[in-house]
This record gives sequence, structure tokens and C-alpha cells, in this order.
Amino acid sequence: MSNVTEVPAPLTGTVLEVHIGVGQTVKAGELLVLLESMKVHVRIEAEHSGQVQWVFVANGQNVQRGASLLSIMADQSTTHKADIKQSDKTPHPSIAALAARQALSLDDARADATTKRHAKGYRTARENLSALCDDLDNFQEYGQLAVAAQRNRTDYETLKTSTAADGIITGVAQVNGHSTALIINDYSVLAGTQGFFHHQKLDRMLHVASKQNLPIIMFTEGGGGRPGDTDITTVNSGLHCTSFGTWAGLSGQVPRIAVANGYNFAGNAALFGAADITIATEQSWIGMAGPAMIEGGGLGSFAPKDIGPISIQQTNGVVDIVARDEAHAAELATQVLSYFQAERLDWQAPEQTPLASIMPINRRQTYEVRNIINTLSDTNSWCELKRGYGSGIITGFARIEGQSIGIMANDCTVLGGAIDVAAGEKAAGFMQLCDQFSIPVLTLCDTPGFMVGPDHEGLGAVRRLAELFRVGAQLTVPLWAVVLRKCYGLGAQAMLGGSTHRPNYTLAWPTGEFGPMGLEGAVKLGFSKQLAAEPDTAKREALYQSLLDEQYQRGQAIEVASVLEIDAVIDPTETRQHLASQLANRSL
Repeated sequence: MSNVTEVPAPLTGTVLEVHIGVGQTVKAGELLVLLESMKVHVRIEAEHSGQVQWVFVANGQNVQRGASLLSIMADQSTTHKADIKQSDKTPHPSIAALAARQALSLDDARADATTKRHAKGYRTARENLSALCDDLDNFQEYGQLAVAAQRNRTDYETLKTSTAADGIITGVAQVNGHSTALIINDYSVLAGTQGFFHHQKLDRMLHVASKQNLPIIMFTEGGGGRPGDTDITTVNSGLHCTSFGTWAGLSGQVPRIAVANGYNFAGNAALFGAADITIATEQSWIGMAGPAMIEGGGLGSFAPKDIGPISIQQTNGVVDIVARDEAHAAELATQVLSYFQAERLDWQAPEQTPLASIMPINRRQTYEVRNIINTLSDTNSWCELKRGYGSGIITGFARIEGQSIGIMANDCTVLGGAIDVAAGEKAAGFMQLCDQFSIPVLTLCDTPGFMVGPDHEGLGAVRRLAELFRVGAQLTVPLWAVVLRKCYGLGAQAMLGGSTHRPNYTLAWPTGEFGPMGLEGAVKLGFSKQLAAEPDTAKREALYQSLLDEQYQRGQAIEVASVLEIDAVIDPTETRQHLASQLANRSL
């Protein structure tokens, strides 16, 4: 059998170069002929070692696909091209060039900017990114090579480091084991202002998150629009920018968590405020405009730290959770995100026996309802929202046997548990958030009803408190209620979604007490003529107390359950067990 093989043309083209001659010894992998086809150069290499027997083509000759170019006789110690180790190949120089270019956007290449951040006690944007990712190596970055649109005014090489990534890091990573879109604003780039390519990157990532239904964590530190992007000459007002509408439009589709640190003004504040969950560090200042715009509007001259400090924003409902610093904020962001993700399998349950004695004997004495919440919840799973705002109702997320649940509870240490407009709006917004993302709601009721009086009506109580009824009536997720003590009037009905029959399961502890309104007011109103007919003051007071005691007995939880106004009265230590069963039934 002949050991001479012919080498065919793999495609139709033109011979550019013939690199061998008849009688020449060649090695496996050696270049034989260089063809050109459709402006592409194609290398024809020896498949094995041997000696060239014939050459059938010359430079400039056109050849058809399959035509013989030359023939080779294999030698006795034939080495095949496939046997050549890939490690012998030198990486293409463009790979090193890419790595060098990418490195310009990293902290090591931006030492001055990094030093300034650390001097303030802040992290760099990429340090915040790293804190969020399960594995930073698996972060898929979008638009890393972007720079500010300022080539007309600044040297391009300078822009590569000074405006790295155009001030915003965007990409997808695993957070708590689930794909998550990450958007990290970089204050070290032009004070975190939002430039032309900055907005394009933001829009691109919001589109990706929408298309793939990815939750989003966004760090918003920085100012608003950037007027210095001189490369863009066809933008006059910039009001056609879609970033803010797109971000807000994701409400109810994917969970959106925003984190503020340092100065967050104008556009960045708008993004922060439109998030589902807002987290801000103690060193945060958040405002719809910074000092320059305020002064330009003729409203006075202010320092940046005069505008929207955390002391204000945590008491007016803007900030849901206050973090110590950026490290703590990143931890909180991943924790909050977890409530919107899969159930946890590694949960632990607190001892339930303390619930048997947690309620005071004196029905007028206050107690800490957060102790009840923490006892009912899986260990260390409770995360409170808006603690500094609308404090009469506590809201937050927890888990019971690993499953997420939203909890709202009246706090009897604030206004005796009465629901004012701030607490009502806070609770309504929380229920709506839970409903949007299929998180069931537990309400722990202990309220004398809505806050009343002329001053409170001046706040628009009639309209604003009605939101509790509207949202409660439209809930699609399971609602469970546990009446701890007081359950009076319209306020109590609102806490229960509209009535005692609105929840999927309405329970009460033996300390529960019910009434269509506050009992004292009910007696004075309902028995006013009978009381007025008694002229003796002492007897009138005794009659009043007798009528009050009668109403109180009629409203005891056991009596209310006996006429089926609620579903059950339970031992407090069995509460978690009942809730766990409800959650299990839901997941079937």
C-alpha cells in the first residue's frame, strides 16, 4: 500500500504563497500553502511528517475546492498534527491586549481614586460588587470597556482610567445561588454623575433583567445628569432618556433593591426612591436635587450634608432599612433578596414556651411585640422595614420553617396600638409588596382602632387610611391573622384585610378582646340615655362600669369564637405550629 497522500484545497480560492518544494522534508503542522478566499487567509498545514513528492500549484493560481495542491510521502516515524501539544502554541497577542485594557477599569489601576474612597471610610464600587457576588469570578460584566463621552475634551488614555466603565458597573452574578442583575454606581467617576454611555449601560441591564426576570440590586451613590459629555452633539434636553421609566416599570415584575451611601442626589435619588426596598447607610444624604440645583432655583445655599440626611429619611418613610456602612448594607441587601428567592432548608425554631407568659395580666400594660415576632419566626430570620416611620405598625419579612412570610403587627407601645396615617400607609404598601411577589402575609392584631381627632383628620386620614381596606380586599396571597389582645373597630378590620372572615385563618389568643369600637366609647354612646337618667353620680358610675364589664365579657375571644366570628382560639405556644401547617398546605 502506498504511503503517499495528496493534500486537497479545502475551499475555492487563490494560492497566495507556496512554502515548500519537491523533495523537501516537512514536519506535522508545518505551513505548506497559504490560500486566500473571500479576503480570508487559509493556512494549509501538513497533517503528518514526511517528504514532498509533487507540487501541483504555483503562486497566484486559482484552485477549486478539492483540487490537489501537493503530495507527501509519510516517513517511517510519522508524527501527526494531532499529536502536537496545544501548550506549544503561543496565545494570540490580542488576548494580552484585552487583559491590559480591562485592567485599567479595576481598582489597582485607579490607586488615587481607591485611596480617596478608603480615606472616607467608604468602599470602592468593585469592592461593593465583590461583597454581593457568591463568586466574583463568575460575574458576567456588561460594558466594562465604556468611558465617558468626553473624547473631545479629555485624552482617551486618561478617560480609560478616570472614567472607567463610565461610572457604572453592570452585570449578572449569582447571589444566594440565584442569577441576579447587579448595578453599582461608581462615585469615584465624575462624582457618580449619569452620562450618555452610563445611561445606555443602565438601560441595557434593566432590559436584560426584564427579559430574564432577574431581581436587581442597585447601589445609587452619585449625582444626577452629567452636562459635560461633549461628544454627544445631538442631545438637547435629554428628556427622552428611558432609564427612570424602565426602572419604575419593573415594579411588581422583579424585586428591586436599592442601596444608598454618601451623596445620592437628583437622578440617583429618583432611582433609589422608586425601588421596592431601600437600604441606606448612616452616612447617607438623599435628595431630589443637590446644592447647585437648589441654589440655581433661588431656594437658598446649602451644603450637601444639609440635604436629606438619614435622620430625616428614616423617619419619613423614604428609607426601609438603615445600615451601619456599605459592608452591612451589602449583607442586608442579600438577606432581603433571599425572602424573594427559594425557601431555606437550614432553619431552626426558637423555643415556643415563652409565649405562654409573654402577655401581661394587666390588659392595659404594654409589652414588646417584637419578642413575639422573633419567637414565631425561624431563628435570626426577622428583618424589619421602615422601623423609624409609621411605628404604630411593625412590618418586615421572616421565615417559618424556611418559607418566607410578611409580618405586620400593631405596637401597643406607640399610641397604644392605634393606627395613624403613617402606619396605615406603611402597612398598605407592605401588603401590596408582598402580594406582588407571592409572599403570604401574617397580621398580629392588637389595636384600639384608627387614630382619631381633628388634628389627625387634617392629615387626610379618611382617604389615606382607606388604603388599608383597598389593598386588603385585593390581596391574592394567603392572609393569616392572630389577634393577640385588642381588636376594635374599623382599625382592627383593616388590620385583618376587611373583616374577621377575610383572612384564610383567623386565630386569637385567650387574651383577645373584640368590639365594634372602643368599649368605653361604645357604652357611653350606646347607653347615653340610660346613664343620663341616673341622677346619682356614684350609681351612674357603677352602672357605667357594669355595662362596660358586660361588653368586655361579650367581646372575649372565647365568646367571639362561640358565635363563629373568628375561626379558633389557641394556646399561644401553638401559634407557630398552626402557621407552619397553613404554609405547608399552601405549598401542596
